[in-house]
Amino acid sequence: MHVLSISSLKGGVGKTTVTLGLASAAFAKGLRTLVVDLDPQSDASTGMDIEIEGRLNVADVLTNPKDKVVQQAISPSGWTQGHGGTIDVLIGSPSAINFDGPHPTIKDIWKLETALTTVENDYDLVLVDCAPSLNALTRTAWAASDRVLVVTEPGLFSVAAADRALRAIEEIRRGLSPRLQPLGIVVNRARPQSLEHQYRIQELKDMFGPLVLDTVLPERTSMQQAQGAARPLHVWPGEGAQEMALQFDELLQTVLTAAGRAGDEAASGRKVPAPTAAVDATAAAELEEAAAVEDAETTTAGETEPGEGKQP
Repeated sequence: MHVLSISSLKGGVGKTTVTLGLASAAFAKGLRTLVVDLDPQSDASTGMDIEIEGRLNVADVLTNPKDKVVQQAISPSGWTQGHGGTIDVLIGSPSAINFDGPHPTIKDIWKLETALTTVENDYDLVLVDCAPSLNALTRTAWAASDRVLVVTEPGLFSVAAADRALRAIEEIRRGLSPRLQPLGIVVNRARPQSLEHQYRIQELKDMFGPLVLDTVLPERTSMQQAQGAARPLHVWPGEGAQEMALQFDELLQTVLTAAGRAGDEAASGRKVPAPTAAVDATAAAELEEAAAVEDAETTTAGETEPGEGKQP
């Protein structure tokens, strides 16, 4: 089971849209897939046709990550109606915000990892839709992940936001989860004919080199339409939808290639010892400092950090 977090430390860049696109590609490929909706806005659950009210959810799992609770908080996606395959959702909840404080304990950080171990034989791929910040929920997701995909857009603040994310991933890797690696940076909502977008994409490549993935996701209304209808992109009609589907197929292949490399390393016995409590404490302090820097930079830029709103 390969666990991928989809993250952005800047709201409004289409992080959940990328999660849903990858989920659609995985479903079309026949992979047994679980989407963990860790964003308190719960848009991934809505986009996958899940009824949120009256169900156990990710907040219950973070309270008590035992097998029985985890199983009851997972629901098949409505995408499966009329289609074979396995694509499930660990249901999101606005109550997850109660677990997103700036100073989580080490015990809290490992709760999602504990929960996922109870279903590790049930899925090939886990996609975690993270909260758009560096608080506890994102750290919890990263601690449970093999790779992190950083989502950005070709805008003025894209380099700074991607840099903050990559630095934070490295802190988690060094102190808490040695297996964690960045998958790379994917540029979303790009307009190929825009000179500004071309400039910003080149700026990202100059700064981060091969970490900027070759797949560039264009801005298409078909993705928003499929998401608004709570249907998978790969069954949505139209040329634009099929173009986007091919882009997400390509991105999924990058994920699977990285998963294969990680599996080869594990099979060869190249394992890193588990971190000690002392190292954990150091990493927690470093991450708190990184979160403070993020808040200060956001205030200086005069931006708020809104979550991603629901698509029409």
